[in-house]
Amino acid sequence: MKNVSELFNTKYPIIQGGMANIATAELASAVSNAGGLGLIGAGGYDANWVRSEIRKCKELTNKPFGVNVMLMSPYAPEIAKVVIEEGVKIVTTGAGSPGIYMEQWKKAGIIVVPVVPSVALAIRMERQGADAVVAEGTESGGHIGESTTMSLIPQIADAIKIPVIAAGGIADKRGVLAVFALGAKGIQVGTVLLATKECPIHENYKQKIIKAKDTDTVVTGRGSGAPVRVLKNKMAVEYLNMSNQGVPLEELEKLTLGSLRRAVFDGDLDRGSFMAGQISGLVKEIKTIQEVLESLFDHVNEYKEQLEVM
Repeated sequence: MKNVSELFNTKYPIIQGGMANIATAELASAVSNAGGLGLIGAGGYDANWVRSEIRKCKELTNKPFGVNVMLMSPYAPEIAKVVIEEGVKIVTTGAGSPGIYMEQWKKAGIIVVPVVPSVALAIRMERQGADAVVAEGTESGGHIGESTTMSLIPQIADAIKIPVIAAGGIADKRGVLAVFALGAKGIQVGTVLLATKECPIHENYKQKIIKAKDTDTVVTGRGSGAPVRVLKNKMAVEYLNMSNQGVPLEELEKLTLGSLRRAVFDGDLDRGSFMAGQISGLVKEIKTIQEVLESLFDHVNEYKEQLEVM
């Protein structure tokens, strides 16, 4: 089995999360230049936007980078073609199974890494030709599953032969060591990269993470089957109160329409959706991406060798 650094040709075995509205060419190139694998998050954008960001990223870095394709997007079929046309070498996927695109991507020599919330989906992705999987625990920010990182990683690592990349609850080298001990071969991080100088989000968003305590995230949307972890604010509390009162889904969706953009671009502390993981309470200062990556893997290799012989 290749290790994750070899698979992606990166210095560190780390992927930046494909965060919608946040993971632009600017962020992806900064992560790649620092030694990780940067991702352009296609989110709900159309194929033309994705093509433009890929070309920008090529101008900003000569290091490997990838594209995260949100499979529930109506633009996913066109984006699947764009990544081939633009010569993207690595694709991660979320919100579904990439099975219908797997053959064309593998034919084009693309490394495919689906994000999975369960053992069953990890096994299916391996059978369909995935090169690795990102196993994402419920501690993560944004759209989440129900299993914790602690329980999910070892079960998936035991079930498949391709590398498992752990996501959810990782903000320092202790988290890295923990998931390696659980069977992961690499990590994916998002929240800790939000609080970086290079991240193109509003300063209010960064400061909200810096000031967060361990209890400051909540999960909205559980009743609708689309749970999302965010930092508490007026809108999140209002959403939960309305949901508990049985307010129809259509009304709840009106409340959150455009809320992520209000957080990312406007820094609207009351009405924005500040997606962030439970690990926010560990993030205490704004650093450069280089500093974050170096701190995550500071002396990890010497510990990793010990873990591998345990």
